[in-house]
This record gives sequence, C-alpha cells and structure tokens, in this order.
Amino acid sequence: MAEIYETQDHVLLQELSEGNAESFNILYEKYWGKVYASAIKRLRNHDQAQDITQDIFAALWLKREELHIDNLPAYLHVAVRNKILNLFEKEKHYVPFEQLITNNIRLYGEQADAVVLRNEFLHAYKALVDSLPAERKKIFRFYYDEGLSTEEIANRLGLSRKTIQNQLGRAVTYLKTNLSHLFFLMILMLLMIIFQ
Repeated sequence: MAEIYETQDHVLLQELSEGNAESFNILYEKYWGKVYASAIKRLRNHDQAQDITQDIFAALWLKREELHIDNLPAYLHVAVRNKILNLFEKEKHYVPFEQLITNNIRLYGEQADAVVLRNEFLHAYKALVDSLPAERKKIFRFYYDEGLSTEEIANRLGLSRKTIQNQLGRAVTYLKTNLSHLFFLMILMLLMIIFQ
C-alpha cells in the first residue's frame, strides 16, 4: 500500500515539476494537515504553524522545476524542522546553557545538599565545555552564551553556516551523552535528600 502512495506521489511530483497546478493541489490537500500538525506540535502557536505550512507549500510550487524529491513526506518533515529552526534563530529563542541547567536544578530546592550537587553538576558541565576542541567550544559559547545566530557565527569566523550547525550538533551530543548519567545520578540523590 505504501508503494502505491509513493508511486502516486512520484507521478504527481513529476507533473508538478512540469507546472501542473492540479497535481500541486492534490499534494497540498494530501499533506497540508500533516505539515501543519508537525509545526503546531513543536511551536504550539497556530499563526506561526500556519505561516510555516504556507511557506513550505509556496516554496514547493515556486521551486517546482529545480526540486528533485524522492520521498515527499521526508522532504516535508525536514522542511518543517528547518523552518522552525530558522524561526527560533530569527526570534533569538535561546537560553544560555548554564542558566538552563541552573534553572532546572533549582526546581529541586535550595537545601544545602541540593546546592552542593548543583555546583558539582555545573562544575562538571564547565569542565566538559572546556574539553571541547577550541573552535567547537568557541562556536558553542557564541551560540549558547552570547545568543548569536549560526549565520552571525559563520560570518564572524569565516566558516559556512552548515559547518557551524554541524559543530553545534556535535558539541550538544557530546555534552548530552556525558551529562545525562551525571544528571540522572544527581536527581536520584536529590530525591533521597527530599524524601529523607
């Protein structure tokens, strides 16, 4: 059944690339709900989700001759993700990483033991950031501590935006992997403190 839908999409995309408005309308009716649902799930804002959905389908029509799409659902999924990332960057939806960690840990109270655990966690976080390769660390700090966009960082360092995004992704993966065990242990210890 999935193969039939993929074949239908392939035919409709081929016709779309030739300027067939009816094929575009069929694809729009078939997928606009899924694109909107994906956007609203992440943004929780009707107007922004609607704008992103319209932008994606407008681009699909306007760039119909140059796009080569093998898997339309996958293409639309990536398009939604990229639009949301661009929106967040434009609106500066960032929180300095250390502040994010401190705020989350603060939820568990200001008991002396909790404060000690928080300080140990922050110390471990800073040590991990300091252990990043020099350029990756600089990019990470520009983005999370100073709130620069990936485009601004790319311009400042004379690198491509894609390189900046890749370096940020690697830094975050590294920190998540290494801090998740520590964070889990800290939560367990805090629970022991709270329920003593």
